[in-house]
Amino acid sequence: MKPYPARRWLAGLAVVGALLTASTGIPAAAEAPAAAAAPAADVAIYANSVTVAPDGPQKWVELNPVGSRRPSAYTVRVDRSAVAAFADVEEEGERACTTEGAIITCTGDDKPDSTDLLSLRVTARAGAEVGQRGELLFTVTVPGVGTGTYRSTVAIGEGVDLATESELSLDGTLGSSVTVPLRVANAGTKTVNGAVLYVFGSYGFTPSKRYENCEYSDSVTEMSGFACTFDDSLAPGAAVGVDPTFGGTIPADSWAPNRHLSWAFWFTPADWAEFRNQYRPEGPLGPKGTDPALKLVPVSGAQARSLGQTDTESVNNDTTVTLTVAGDQRADAAAVGATVTGAVGATVPMTVGYTNNGPARAGADGQQGLAIATMVTLPVGVTAVTVSKSCVDPTEEEWLPGKPGARHYECTAGHTIARGERATFEFGLRIDRPGSQSGTVKLYTYSGDGPLKDLNPANDSAKIMVNPAGGGGGSLPITGASTGLIAGLGGLLIALGVGGYLLSRRRHTRFAA
Repeated sequence: MKPYPARRWLAGLAVVGALLTASTGIPAAAEAPAAAAAPAADVAIYANSVTVAPDGPQKWVELNPVGSRRPSAYTVRVDRSAVAAFADVEEEGERACTTEGAIITCTGDDKPDSTDLLSLRVTARAGAEVGQRGELLFTVTVPGVGTGTYRSTVAIGEGVDLATESELSLDGTLGSSVTVPLRVANAGTKTVNGAVLYVFGSYGFTPSKRYENCEYSDSVTEMSGFACTFDDSLAPGAAVGVDPTFGGTIPADSWAPNRHLSWAFWFTPADWAEFRNQYRPEGPLGPKGTDPALKLVPVSGAQARSLGQTDTESVNNDTTVTLTVAGDQRADAAAVGATVTGAVGATVPMTVGYTNNGPARAGADGQQGLAIATMVTLPVGVTAVTVSKSCVDPTEEEWLPGKPGARHYECTAGHTIARGERATFEFGLRIDRPGSQSGTVKLYTYSGDGPLKDLNPANDSAKIMVNPAGGGGGSLPITGASTGLIAGLGGLLIALGVGGYLLSRRRHTRFAA
């Protein structure tokens, strides 16, 4: 791996990973280019489509399970005959494969370190012409389940080069609005017909307006995102920027001082459709806004889109936006334990977590905001039969949310917690021994910069009591309005998938989230 192309994106991925947050629901384009013709029963599989340029970088078609269900053993037969005249399609060399003419046949098993079932490297062949397209045909057989066929489109597009500044630094205060002057230039020799601006970032920097030409994710996670579509054409050497109405608002209940990171990416329309459908076909990113359309200025006029275009130098079309927020506002998170009773052999419910006493929001919010890991240690005489999907066993090398049977769990809320609200994690405990037993709930508070104390560290621990001497029963009351929880894993994988996809475009190597 080359260090320079990875440098900026690795920093962004580190933030996402450290915060354990969910990005926006990226996945979907209006039309799904890779539909399942006859899916194998109980196995959902998807293959993305790609557009490559004669003078552009290699890309990847990946065969992925949709959702968490992944076959433990399978065979994939790939028919490349419909694209052989204009594209080279090769297996990545990670699985046992044989090649006979236009047919690649691979076998695979359930590898814990791999998310895709098969990865194919795609490049345009010498002499390929813009507008050529064809389908890869996948035939997947899962023993004991069945056989299904799936298709992916490979197209040849015109190569263009969008470019933007790599860094943008801004300053603000709690409750204020900040203008974000994003710009893009055509660094290539061909006119770029249309563009899409995709922005995602932390809760602490939300859009000030919702434009009618933008789609917004209404996720309740710490990271939000939106995409704006422009029909404008950009001539070689020309540069444009978003109009002065474009910016963000810093929520008044954020932790301060703080530092928020956001990322802005410019796509050709074809690359945006490809990006949205990288992992699975779904509906739109989210609802469109109602404010007047966001404009690019200056602009010489709009032209109809013609041939599909793909960016040949995607390493230079993203901007990292750093927002530094001044102020002094923090929060107090108080651990909440539980008391449960039951006979030996019985399985009883238990709810633990923490309450945010404010005044700032708790949970990962910016690089310097208060992130919270709830560490749960169960008594030795009980067994966790059911576990919240927001909890993992921190002693395991593999991250398996909701895995029963552990004694120690690390639980993380998938969104920020407002003042007066609570984060709750539910368990089903089987009582294995008679008598009084105890465990603990401890909050580990930190930020992207390292350990960070909340306003009252003295209440960051609480007890779990099972059949305490003297009676009592049920869970201890938790005050405040419940917001529920979103499991952090699924959203984190999306965030890493988004970052990994773009990182792979910059490095010209493959990334598996």
